Amino acid sequence: MDLSNKNVVHIKNDNMEYIQFRKLLEYKDILTHAFSIGKKVDFRTASRNIQGKINIVNYNKAMKDYEKLCLSLELDKNNIVKPIQTHGDKIEIVNGKIQKDKPDIYVSNYLDTDGLITQKKSMVLATTSADCILMFFFDPETKTIANVHSGWRGTYKKIGVKTVEKMQYEFNVKPENLICCMCPSIRKCHFEVKKDVKDLFVQRFNKLEEFAGIIEKCKDSNEEKWKIDTIELNRILLKQKGLKQENIIDSKICTVCNCEKMHSYRIEKEEYGLETAIISLK
Repeated sequence: MDLSNKNVVHIKNDNMEYIQFRKLLEYKDILTHAFSIGKKVDFRTASRNIQGKINIVNYNKAMKDYEKLCLSLELDKNNIVKPIQTHGDKIEIVNGKIQKDKPDIYVSNYLDTDGLITQKKSMVLATTSADCILMFFFDPETKTIANVHSGWRGTYKKIGVKTVEKMQYEFNVKPENLICCMCPSIRKCHFEVKKDVKDLFVQRFNKLEEFAGIIEKCKDSNEEKWKIDTIELNRILLKQKGLKQENIIDSKICTVCNCEKMHSYRIEKEEYGLETAIISLK
C-alpha cells in the first residue's frame, strides 16, 4: 500500500521504507529527512521497562535498522543524536558529537529530553514514537533544524511552541519563516481519553479561538470517553506563535488506521515497537 498523498511521498529503498515531506524535499540540497515505516524495523534502544538503561538486544536491533535507514539516505549512522525521551518539554541544542566513534544515544547531555535543535551540518537528529507526534522544524533563512517528540503530554506542555521560542532565542529564527512537518501519529479518530485527561486539555486550552471541535465526546463507547485532535491543537498553537498556516504541514497519516504498516502502541500494547524520524543538514 502506497501512503503517498499531497503532503508526503512514500519511498521504498533497499528493503527500507519511509516517508518524506514534499515541502522539505524542496530543500533537499540543504537537508535530509525521513520518517520510517515498517513493522519489521524497531528503533527501540532501551528496555521496555527500564527507562534510560540500554538493553543490548534492543540496542543492536535498532542500530542495524538505523544503519539501513542512514545508508538509504546517505547519512552517517555514527552522527545520530537520540535523546532519552520522557514525554516532557525539555529541548536541547546539539553543538556537535559527544561520543567519538558511535551514535550519541543514552548520553547524559540529552537526559529527559524530547526535542533537539541544531545548525551543525551532518548531525542526524533522531526521535522515536509509536503513536505520538514527531515534528520536524526547518528555517531556510538561518539553516536551523529541530526534531521534536510530542505525545499528548508534550502537546499539553506546548513543547512545539517552546521549540519555536528556543529557536528564536538561540538562533534568531523568525516564526514566519519556519516550516513544521508533523509525522504519522494517532489521530482524533482513535485517540480516546478519559475524563481526567479531557479536563486537563479543557482547562488549559478552552480559551483558544479555534478550540471548538478539538475535543469530542465518544458516542460509540460503553465508557465515558472523549476524542482529542492533538494534530489540530498543535497547528493552532503554532499558528498563534507566528507560523504561517501553509508552513504547518500534516502527513495526514494515522498510525492506528495504518497499523499493518507501522508501529502503534494502541494496537501493539506492551509489545509495541518504535518508528523513528530523522533530519540532518548537509
